[in-house]
Amino acid sequence: MSANMMKAGVVHAREDIRFEDIEKPAPKAGQVLIKVKYTGICGSDVPRVNGDACHYFPNVLGHEFSGVVEEIGEGVTSVKPGDRVSGVPLVPCMECEDCQKGNYSLCKHYSFIGSREFGSFAEYVVVPERNAVKFDDEVSFEQGAFFEPSTVALHGLNRVNYHGGEYVAILGGGTIGLFTMQWAKIFGARKVVVFDISPERMELAKKLGADACVNTLEEDFMDKAMAITGGKGYGFVYETAGNTITMHIAFKVAANKAGVCFIGTPTKELTFSVEDWENMNRKEFMLTGSWMSYSAPFPGKEWELTAAYFKSGQLKFDPALIFKKMPLADIADAFELYKTPGAVKGKILIDSEQNRKP
Repeated sequence: MSANMMKAGVVHAREDIRFEDIEKPAPKAGQVLIKVKYTGICGSDVPRVNGDACHYFPNVLGHEFSGVVEEIGEGVTSVKPGDRVSGVPLVPCMECEDCQKGNYSLCKHYSFIGSREFGSFAEYVVVPERNAVKFDDEVSFEQGAFFEPSTVALHGLNRVNYHGGEYVAILGGGTIGLFTMQWAKIFGARKVVVFDISPERMELAKKLGADACVNTLEEDFMDKAMAITGGKGYGFVYETAGNTITMHIAFKVAANKAGVCFIGTPTKELTFSVEDWENMNRKEFMLTGSWMSYSAPFPGKEWELTAAYFKSGQLKFDPALIFKKMPLADIADAFELYKTPGAVKGKILIDSEQNRKP
């Protein structure tokens, strides 16, 4: 293979992702070329390959990634070749009203690495200088591939007026939920309780610091959940699963004057019952949503704090967060796994250095 070519996982059509040679990108002025180490498969990637959500073809997905700076373009000063970095996927326009207010997640004219432009299911990826966040040697490349979900969790935590000293409910014990749980602990929760149906996920939640777990399949789960708070409910409630069942639970477990945030991306219609509205009216809780993971100055404190707290060890990382590591060469097999409901229990990491068929 020539020096200006590289291996990548290229989406050509629905259910058609191929491991093949494409042109290796070169950094222009203000850009950075990253040699990719790991990329996590995000839930949003699955419908782009197995469904009809891909913006165009051919496309290279992948936006939760870590790697090493290989080359820098003209004018780049904040990183240098050899730096360990995590990739920031959002490329805001920086000119619209939302961007000028620092609300980069709400930019209407954004690009996005790994969906609207070529991403990291490849040996190399090019990003703007500010989209390469450095991390220290104490932070592993596996952790570097988890920066993006960690920042999504921290952004969601702060979408309500979060403060310590309250009971916190985390509805959904997946990757985002477990990071939201940890951030709530780091910033002083009285107790954090994770709600889920999987014994494995609840066990991992306790290992990472959850004070208690509630299995929502149990008939008396609401009694158990409320008993933890002395019957008052939870001062902060974070729905992280995008599931209609947990969305309804959020209305039930919220305390008076609570902050409730829906971080999870829904996939089904949600109908509010009279009881839901009664709960919101009578408890006067604040309900909001959360989108992506950015603040000013770009990319924001979400990214800065993830690097710092992973380094200090206060933001814990457990190998059990990773379901499987798979070589880039087997990327089609990785997406096949998602066709069996419940088969993927955790994050699949694509290893871009294991990129050759035997």
